[in-house]
Amino acid sequence: MDSADYTEVALRLANADLTDVESVRAALHEEPWWADRVRDSDLPLLREVAEGLRRALSAMVDAPDDAGTNPESPDPDGAVRAEVNALLAAHPPRPRLSGHGGRDGTPNWHVHVAGPDAPAVDEVVAAAAWGLAQGIVHHGTRRWGRCQAEDCRTYFLDTSTNQAKRFCSPRCANRVHVAAFRARKRA
Repeated sequence: MDSADYTEVALRLANADLTDVESVRAALHEEPWWADRVRDSDLPLLREVAEGLRRALSAMVDAPDDAGTNPESPDPDGAVRAEVNALLAAHPPRPRLSGHGGRDGTPNWHVHVAGPDAPAVDEVVAAAAWGLAQGIVHHGTRRWGRCQAEDCRTYFLDTSTNQAKRFCSPRCANRVHVAAFRARKRA
């Protein structure tokens, strides 16, 4: 995995339904090595870390437009820094170089954030903390968003050129636009 993948893990965990193991496995489906090893006993820790991720994301998303430029504005970056640093302190990555999964005998070099014998939950939470930190390093704190669809509160990273993304997915965008179109037609 690389840092962008870990940022996706952070977003998936923050947005995940953590009511049961099957829901967690569905959220982690792109990492079957983790998903297949998650247990019921891991749920409290996953919920705790997801809540910390959501607090950091909310601080970024809900920051006033003039944050940092207006002395009267709250300091959302301070709140973000505190939340992410708390996650990193509680669940520090323990990087290790790995070269498994390559083709033709050539290693597929990448970094894991936990040792090979670590429980899956340890790697998931370290990856999420590291991923959010790396996402902030690479994209800053103003490119994060929350879906504007009324019944969806999914967090996302806006990597669009014009930074105008309002929805987490085309599905939510289409649903909102179709509903607005139908409302205009009725009026």
